[in-house]
Amino acid sequence: MTASPESHTHRAGPTGAPAQLTRIWDLPTRVFHWSLAVAVIAQIATGLGGAMEWHFRIGYAVLSLLLFRCVWGFVGGRWSRFAAFLYSPRSVVDYLRGRARPEQLVGHSPLGALSVFALLGLLAVQVATGLVADDEISTAGPLTRFVSGGIVGAATRWHAVQGLWIVIALISLHLLAVLFYVLVRRQRLVRPMITGDKALVPAAAMPSRDDAASRLLAMAVFAVCAAFASWIASLRL
Repeated sequence: MTASPESHTHRAGPTGAPAQLTRIWDLPTRVFHWSLAVAVIAQIATGLGGAMEWHFRIGYAVLSLLLFRCVWGFVGGRWSRFAAFLYSPRSVVDYLRGRARPEQLVGHSPLGALSVFALLGLLAVQVATGLVADDEISTAGPLTRFVSGGIVGAATRWHAVQGLWIVIALISLHLLAVLFYVLVRRQRLVRPMITGDKALVPAAAMPSRDDAASRLLAMAVFAVCAAFASWIASLRL
């Protein structure tokens, strides 16, 4: 059972300053993160393996998750909102030069934010092109009949070739970056995305809301997103 944002366990910070466990990642964000990771890996495996019925089913799950994250980026916990990690180019440069502000080290860092937006954007493109793709053998997306043949052909090529390998490349870079921060910079990135908490200097961050009401809201939002994805799936011939 995870601790509430109000119950903090005090410990020594990395420089000896007093620190405490602060709820940074709310439960809906954590469930989204790991669910999307599993779904994307399954998408790649089923696509390369030719298990197209499962590829479509998992694709609708990815669509539901992406729609949920878009909404949760505006109404979710403090550090899950897009406004918390929408950085200017100057902020990214300052971060690379070692001049990061304290709040940039709480949730997603400027580089981490770029990775998140790149992955979400690319996955959205992959889902969109998959919905209008057609292999002209046995499988076609549910929206192919609503667009021209030229769009179907271009979307199919992108989805099966360029988009697929760019997704694999971005995932690989993401994993390498996590390993770099864990092994070289000694920053814990995986555990906070499991427990939701980070050990921070008290003045560095306000905790994210992660109570029963916000979790019920997340369930309602996801239910609507899943219902929309199911309706899209029902259009498939």
